[in-house]
Amino acid sequence: MRDKNSRKKQVVMNQEIKANELRCLGEDGFAYGVISRYEAIGKARDLNLDLVLISPDANPPVAKIMDYGKFKYEQERKKKEARKNQQKIVLKETKLSVKIAQNDINYKIERSRKFLEAGYHVKFRVFLKGREMQNPDAGKDVLNRVWPMVEDIGIKDNEPKFEGRFINMLVLPKKELKSKN
Repeated sequence: MRDKNSRKKQVVMNQEIKANELRCLGEDGFAYGVISRYEAIGKARDLNLDLVLISPDANPPVAKIMDYGKFKYEQERKKKEARKNQQKIVLKETKLSVKIAQNDINYKIERSRKFLEAGYHVKFRVFLKGREMQNPDAGKDVLNRVWPMVEDIGIKDNEPKFEGRFINMLVLPKKELKSKN
């Protein structure tokens, strides 16, 4: 039994086309109109090209005369180019606790600032243990102490929010820093 994804990837072309009549399009966009399957295959052979079924669910089905190998190559090249131009976002995480000392905060902020200057996104997380869960505002207070230390080079993506045992705050690098690198 085939699922929908495998059916989409399978290309029906030339002799595999079962419809008796097709709406046929040329490689250059010329419309041949509704013609028989044999006539469409003959036109494709005369041009040394393939007849590819584009829209099998239409009435009548639509087929196009094209060089399928070249078409497939162009599609792969476009996908590869899109992947190459895609921007990769790297998320760095800085873990804090409610009972963290100021010198520990300073050390973690120093490292987080380096990440932001390098263009990474930084997620500050305060882990709540045991009874700290009863007072999640204490975790928000830690993040509110951290924010002024990074606001000159970062943009707060969201306010500190409670997620499970963590209170999270995401900080993004400012655009001016990205353009310098």
